[in-house]
Amino acid sequence: MPSITGVVIAFNEQEHIQQCVESLSQVCNEVIVVDSHSQDDTPALAQQAGARVLDNDWLGDGPQRTYGAERANNDWILSLDADERLEDDAVAFIKALSLDDPTVAYSFRRRNLVGKRWIKAAGFYPDLVTRLYNRTQSDFNDKKTHANLIAARTVDSDTHLRHFTYQGLNDWITRINTLSSEDALSMHARGKAASRFSPGFHALNSLVRKLVFKGGFFQGLDGMNVAVTTAFHAYMKYLKLYELGVKEKGEQSQWEGKR
Repeated sequence: MPSITGVVIAFNEQEHIQQCVESLSQVCNEVIVVDSHSQDDTPALAQQAGARVLDNDWLGDGPQRTYGAERANNDWILSLDADERLEDDAVAFIKALSLDDPTVAYSFRRRNLVGKRWIKAAGFYPDLVTRLYNRTQSDFNDKKTHANLIAARTVDSDTHLRHFTYQGLNDWITRINTLSSEDALSMHARGKAASRFSPGFHALNSLVRKLVFKGGFFQGLDGMNVAVTTAFHAYMKYLKLYELGVKEKGEQSQWEGKR
């Protein structure tokens, strides 16, 4: 089996980190966890599972993954989130690879779970993510959130990662609030701006795309849930981006009281 380094970025992931490291250890001879000053037992649990833990200020999704990859002892990198696991078909696929072409990266199909329920509707599956790559030829872009791997050629492995996306509906909504804030800050830092019409426009566009073009309208409650929450995420992201622009101009936000 080729030498591969598993890289995980983490912050307060004590519920997930040990199982993630153990999952990676099936195919990796080294696992690095880049921790961002967790306030729980994430570092200790990662070390107990056999990972090398690096403590680093949060640089953003893409840069943090790159930070870990640059400190690996191998050129081939398998990057997972703390709440992801390799399924058996992915383990078998990786073990069978020769990894003799550094220009190729490999993608996997994520099974996204809400609680114990695998959500397939409205584009939640196959949700291809590229995670196995050679650092000499490929790397994640520098986006602070939802970074993508840039590779010369990507091969779909047709195998799976299990993604414990949300603990349940309450967690789903809570995470939308957090992620929409992160997205807005990242977009603002890149110089993007929003008008007062942007939230509604992007929410409606997301709703139509998920319901019609992704088939959510015909996929029951799961399809409706994905469509509505995606639209809500888009609405809040652009509303927060608009508010950041208002504050930058020194104007009073409509959510703030009169001074």
